[in-house]
Amino acid sequence: MKNPWTKLSEKEVYDNPWIRVEEHQVISPRQTKGIYGKVCFKNMAIGIVPLDDERHTWLVGQYRYTLDEYSWEIPMGGGPQGLSALESARRELKEETGLSAKKWTEIMKIHTSNSVTDEVGYVYVAEDLQAGQPEFDDTEDLQIWRLPFSEALEMVMAGRITDAISIAAILKTAAILKDLQP
Repeated sequence: MKNPWTKLSEKEVYDNPWIRVEEHQVISPRQTKGIYGKVCFKNMAIGIVPLDDERHTWLVGQYRYTLDEYSWEIPMGGGPQGLSALESARRELKEETGLSAKKWTEIMKIHTSNSVTDEVGYVYVAEDLQAGQPEFDDTEDLQIWRLPFSEALEMVMAGRITDAISIAAILKTAAILKDLQP
């Protein structure tokens, strides 16, 4: 489909190691002049649903500065542009949980907030797991929780997990697991 927006100009209004914010002067699909702000992410979003043979998974708990609240999430992080999403997923799983996996399945590509950002995310299910030691970043103060996958799904349904990538990943994994049942 043809893009109905016309970009008249763009300028950078903010930049840091993780994001760049652009201001675009535009003509909208209804032919009115306007302004559009765009947050450009410098990393891909990477999420992992680790599953062991007993159908347990791992959640990571941390205080989210931007929300001013504590959050339980699947292991996730940023993957540098130019590095494969799978390579970034392997690094993030090890960093946040200490786990490594022999089997990786990409289950989704996701746009996290496509009205204002260009962020693209990838979610994997990691299986055939081996335990190890986490390697937290300097900015991370994480709790690691192994629990039955069904409990993580219940947390989503009860609104106790609110992170969008975690919700999408857990719901998609639940649908895949349901399809695999005899």
